Amino acid sequence: MNHPKSVLLRLSAICILSLTLFSAVMAQDGGNPFAPEKAPPLPAGMTGSNAADPRSKLSPGLYDAGETSFGMKHIMLFKKPDAFQLGSDDPADARVKSALGAMGIGNAANVPKPLQLVLAQLAFANSDLAFQGDHLFQGNFYGVNIFDISDPAKTRLLTSIICPGGQGDVSVYKNLMFMSVEMPNGRLDCGTQAFPAPAAGQPLAASKDRFRGVRIFDISDISNPKQVAAVQTCRGSHTHTLVLDPKDKNNIYIYVSGTSFVRPDEELAGCSGGTPDKNPNTALFRIDVIKVPVAAPQNAKIVSSPRVFMDARSGEIAGLKSASTHGKGDPSPTDQCHDITVYSEIGLAAGACSGNGILLDVSDPANPKRVDAVNDPNYSYWHSASFSNDGKKVVFTDEWGGGLGARCRANDPNVWGADAIFDLKDNKLSFASYYKMPAAQGDTENCVAHNGSLVPVPGRDLKIQAWYQGGLSLMDFTDAKHPVEIAYFDRGPIDPNMLVLGGSWSAYWYNGHIYSSEIARGLDVFELTPTEHLTQNEIDAAKAVHVAEFNVQNQQRIVWPRNLVVAKAYVDQLERSNALSADEISALRDAIQKAEADRKARGLKKFAASTEKSAREAKNSLDASRLHALAEILKKPVF
Repeated sequence: MNHPKSVLLRLSAICILSLTLFSAVMAQDGGNPFAPEKAPPLPAGMTGSNAADPRSKLSPGLYDAGETSFGMKHIMLFKKPDAFQLGSDDPADARVKSALGAMGIGNAANVPKPLQLVLAQLAFANSDLAFQGDHLFQGNFYGVNIFDISDPAKTRLLTSIICPGGQGDVSVYKNLMFMSVEMPNGRLDCGTQAFPAPAAGQPLAASKDRFRGVRIFDISDISNPKQVAAVQTCRGSHTHTLVLDPKDKNNIYIYVSGTSFVRPDEELAGCSGGTPDKNPNTALFRIDVIKVPVAAPQNAKIVSSPRVFMDARSGEIAGLKSASTHGKGDPSPTDQCHDITVYSEIGLAAGACSGNGILLDVSDPANPKRVDAVNDPNYSYWHSASFSNDGKKVVFTDEWGGGLGARCRANDPNVWGADAIFDLKDNKLSFASYYKMPAAQGDTENCVAHNGSLVPVPGRDLKIQAWYQGGLSLMDFTDAKHPVEIAYFDRGPIDPNMLVLGGSWSAYWYNGHIYSSEIARGLDVFELTPTEHLTQNEIDAAKAVHVAEFNVQNQQRIVWPRNLVVAKAYVDQLERSNALSADEISALRDAIQKAEADRKARGLKKFAASTEKSAREAKNSLDASRLHALAEILKKPVF
């Protein structure tokens, strides 16, 4: 069931709404959809968020908000470059009108001034992150910023690319950078000039200069990226997924997830919308697959548009439906994916597809096929997905409220707008539990589950995750049925009187640090600190993992080096779980310390044998796995 606000809460659609639709929404919703909204009473039998948590009463502000953290140290905030800021908090400023005009909102006279300001700020919102070597790529609705993170505490801006079109999600592969464009203000040449705004109640006029799809840049010269291709799609690209084929090193694939309206045939030949029963060629109910020749990216093109929602038995294109969300309304057909995470090594992808979570076989990357699907009455909008490193769990997120809603208030159920953790076995998903950042947030703080990544602590399944203005939360989901928070960072609301879009869009671990794309403020850098839940050895073991590139939707298997810092992490975990006696733990630590000092493995082999014996006698499979991994390192450590 669509609440009137949901029209505004889909970021990709905000900027194409006509004045007529704005007026209708405001009339139904009492004037300003971004005014503080009190949470309704907590449904019977459900639990809300913790209003006693120290995160719940932080002071407001943009750059001077109150902050609190546990197990996490804030290293720095790099503020948004001036070109990526509206530059005013005055709704009457001419820059507000200019920004609205660039997004196709020509006559905003009937839109309240505070709402005009919020919408104008969206044109400069930070979005997703990608990494390569010492470079961080931060997407923005207005383009891309590239940073040097060789010294994370002294992160510096290298390059800015002005290229509007939203969301601006990015990924990188070798000398190529890919960028998602969905909104109708995108131009083929990255220009900032506005298209003519439509008259009230009229659709956008078709234009051959408009671009909605995936841009490809050559970043061989990181100081001067050049657009070398622009692949148009019927719905644009809300997000995209970089897919590598282990059997084909000459080509890569891009899975395109579009969530916006279908453009007219007059603008892009072959595009049409509607339901499949009336139009079997509809651009809805599919994803698009782009094939990119690595040596000739200018030849990139769509090679398939898989009907991943089709019922394989009946052939019905609209073959998947959502659950009845929160017990209201009827199930609706799923016609889009928001995000797809591919784990090529296991041949699977997890798709978060509005009304459903789906599992895809991607052994043939150009032709992904659905092998399972789930829905959930507690879920409003399936948003993103992550696999555990062993591929035996999948974490889905629910973007209830679309990212602009306050959905972590004390009376908001802790199973709405939460993570859902599923066990994965034999290509089948089975529900295990929910996890939601536990601290209550205010009425003006947009907060819901958003983007995150694994933190490579061996022997555990940890995920750092963005919760918009709910901050960052580190979840331990090693026990899929009992996930817990073990670290966090949060700021107070940007504005105490009006909901202003802000907070962490994405929070990812990369080569020893956590980087957060802060929608309104800029780029945050963090490091983990030891607590009773996470030891320094475990943090050091995570820092021992280094990757050359990181695109979170293209999940790569984490492999730990056979060094003794990893061994010490396992020892700490075995002590925590009481898998070994205190004497055994002490003897292991002494032997490892001596081996580190001597840089020789003498004396460790006998511990490898006893550890293998303990693995065979372990009380549970998790400790058995840790003991076996520890023994393998002790047999032949790398110094």
